[in-house]
Amino acid sequence: MPATLTSPPTESLKTLPSDEVRQILWRFADRYDLHMLVQGARGVARGPVARLVAEGGRNSHDWTDAKASLLPHFDESGITAAFLDPEHGGFIAGPKNLALALIAFELSWVDAGAATCSLAGNLGLAPIHERGTPEQRAKYVANAAPVKPGENRKQVRAAFALTEPIPFVGVETGMLAGKVRVAEWKDGQEPLLHVDKRGRFITNMGFANVVTAAVESDDPKLKGSCMVILEEGDPGIWDRGTPTKKLVHQLSSTNDPVFNLKVPASRIVGGYTIKDGVIIPNYSHAEIIEAVFRRTRVTVGLMTSAKLLSAIEPVILYQRRRFRGGQGAPGTPRYELGIQQKEDALHRLVDIWATGEASASLGFEAARLFDELDPLEKAKDRILAEKKLTGRAAFKELSKAADEALQAIHKHLPIEVPLVKFAQLDSLANVLCPACKLWNTGHGANMMREAVSLMGGYGVTEDCPGFLGQKWMDAQLEATYEGPEAVQRLQLSITMTNELFLAQFKQWIVEMKQVASERPGTGACALGTAMKLWLWTLQHVQTATDADGAKLYHKTRQGVTFPLADALCWLLAARQFILDVIELETKGALNPALADGLAGTVAFFTDLCHVQAARAAGEVGRVCAEIVHGYNRHPAWDDASCHACYCAEELTSLEGIMPGIDGSARAYADVAEAGETHPPKAGPCVKSVGLEPFMALRAKLDTCITGCRLAKDRAAESLKTVMTREALDYPA
Repeated sequence: MPATLTSPPTESLKTLPSDEVRQILWRFADRYDLHMLVQGARGVARGPVARLVAEGGRNSHDWTDAKASLLPHFDESGITAAFLDPEHGGFIAGPKNLALALIAFELSWVDAGAATCSLAGNLGLAPIHERGTPEQRAKYVANAAPVKPGENRKQVRAAFALTEPIPFVGVETGMLAGKVRVAEWKDGQEPLLHVDKRGRFITNMGFANVVTAAVESDDPKLKGSCMVILEEGDPGIWDRGTPTKKLVHQLSSTNDPVFNLKVPASRIVGGYTIKDGVIIPNYSHAEIIEAVFRRTRVTVGLMTSAKLLSAIEPVILYQRRRFRGGQGAPGTPRYELGIQQKEDALHRLVDIWATGEASASLGFEAARLFDELDPLEKAKDRILAEKKLTGRAAFKELSKAADEALQAIHKHLPIEVPLVKFAQLDSLANVLCPACKLWNTGHGANMMREAVSLMGGYGVTEDCPGFLGQKWMDAQLEATYEGPEAVQRLQLSITMTNELFLAQFKQWIVEMKQVASERPGTGACALGTAMKLWLWTLQHVQTATDADGAKLYHKTRQGVTFPLADALCWLLAARQFILDVIELETKGALNPALADGLAGTVAFFTDLCHVQAARAAGEVGRVCAEIVHGYNRHPAWDDASCHACYCAEELTSLEGIMPGIDGSARAYADVAEAGETHPPKAGPCVKSVGLEPFMALRAKLDTCITGCRLAKDRAAESLKTVMTREALDYPA
C-alpha cells in the first residue's frame, strides 16, 4: 500500500458547462467581441438552421430557396464579416482563426452543413486573403462584406475549386486536370488567359459568383500551376453543374461545375512576373493551398468536436426518460434514472464526453496557435523580402532561426526574436494542425456512432433529439474534408520527427510529471509516462530494422509511421485537455458567476481528464508494443531450442537439491512436460535483448493508470445527478 492516498473529490457536477466555463477553458474570457460573435452564431444555429433541419431541409440535394434564406442570417449575425479585416468591412482586427473556429463550433452544434456553407465562402476567399495582391483583396475580399443600406453593389459569394472529376478527386491535389493557357497577348497589353476547369464536390457552387480555381499550365508561355479568380459573367461557359447526391451536409450546396472562360492575367492569385516572354505566377497552386489548408483544417476538426459535446444532453435526457410511461412511479429509480441505473450506459457516455472535451481542447489550442503564428509569418515574409532571400537562401535563413530556437529551448531561455519565434511556433503548428484534423474527425466519428447507439433505435430516426443520426453521418464526410486521414498521417510522419518539435515535446513530458505531483487526479502521471514511451519508440524505430534488415521508419513503411502518428494525436489531445482544466481551476475562482458550482465542475473535468489520459496511455502502449516487438520474427522450435528446454522430470529431481528451482525455471524459461520435446506454443520465449528500457517503461505505464476506473465511476455518478433542461433549446 502506498505511503499516502489521494483523497477523491467531494464535490460533483451540478449543471452542464456554462458559457463562462467554456470561455475560460478555451481562453477567450477577455474577448467581448468573441462573446458577441458566439451569441450571434448560436442564435442562427439554434434558430433558423435548426428549424430548417426539423422541417426536412436536409431531404434535398438541390440548393433551395429555404436553404438560401440562411445566407442573410449569416450576414446579419456577423458570421460573414467575421472573416474580413476591418478595412474590408470586418469587425475583428488581427488574426481570426479562433473566431472562425468558434463560429464553426456553434453552427455544427446543430448542423455541420450550415457550418460548411458559411466556412466555404471563407475558403473561397482565403487564397486571395492569404496570397492575393492588394488590388485583388480590395476588389474581392472587400466586396464579400454584407451590402449596407444605400450601397449599390453585388455581394461576392465565393467558392474554392480544387478537386477534379473522378478518378482524380481526393487522390492527389498536385494532379490537376484543370488547364490554363494564353488565349491572347497583344503588344503592350495584359495577357488574356483561357481557363478550362471541371470541378468535383465544389461547395457553394449553387450560389457562388466568384471562384478561385486551381489550374495547371498547358502553354509554354505560362509556367507551372497557379490559382485563378473566375467571375460569373466572364466570357465563356459558367456552368454550376449537377448537384452532388450527398447523404450528408445537405444544407450546404455542392456541385460539379464546368468552367471554360477567358479572364485577364491579373486574375492570377498573387500576381505574376514576365521573364523571357513567359508568364511566371508568383505562387503555385500548391503554395497557396498549403497556406490555406493548414488553418482551415482546424475548423473542420472542431466541427466534429461540437457534435460530440452537443450529444451529451440529448443522451442524458433520453436515458433518464427511457422507461417513463411504463412500470415505475415518479420517485422510483426506474422512473427517475431509466437507463442510467446501468453502469455501462453511464461509462460509455463518460467516454463520449471525455473525447469531445479533449478534441475541443486540441482544436481550440491549434486555432489560438495560428492566431499567434499569423503575425509572425507576415514578419518572416517581410524580413526575407528585405534581405532579398528566396529559394535555398531563404531556407538557410529559416534553418538558422530553427537552430537558434532549439538552443534557446535547451537552455530554457525565452524566445523573442520574430524569426526565431516563428520557427518555434511553426514546428508546433505543423504537428497540431494535422493532429487535430486526424484525431478529432477520425476518432470523433467513431465516438459519434457510440452516441447514436446510446439513443437506441431513436438514434437513427429523422426526429432524434439533437439530430444525432445526421451528425454521425456528417462526421464521416468531415474525416475526408481537406485531405483524408492518410494525408494527415503522412504529414504528421514528417513533421513529428522535427528536432525542434521533439525538443518541446520533451519539455511537455517534464511538465506533465510536474502536473502529476500537484494534481494527481488528472491522470498526468500516466500521460507523461505514455509520452516517454512514445518518444522512446520513435527514436528506436528511426535506427532499427525489421527481421529482414529493412529500415523501419521510412515514408513507405506506413505500418510504422501512421500508427505512431495516431498515437501522438491521443497524447496531444489528452495533454491539452489537462492544461485547459488547470486553466479553469485557476481562472474560474476569479469569476463570481462561477462561485457556486466551480468546485464540482473542476472535479468532474479532472475525472474526465483521468479517463482520457488512461485511454490515451492504453492506445500508445498498444501501438508502441506492436511496433517495437511486431517487426521481430518469433523464434521457432529448432533442435537447439528444444535441447535448451528444461524437462519437468529434471526440475522435480533438482528441487530436492535446489529448493525453488522448479518455480523459478517455469517463470523465466521454457519447460517441457513429460512426453513433450517442448512446451505447446509457437516457440521459445522471446528474449528482448536491448529492449529492456522499453519493457520497463511499458510495465510502469500499466501501473501509472492506477485509479482511472475510480475516476470513471465518479464521473458516471455525476451524470445521474447533473441538472439539465427539460428540453433542448432548438427543435427536434
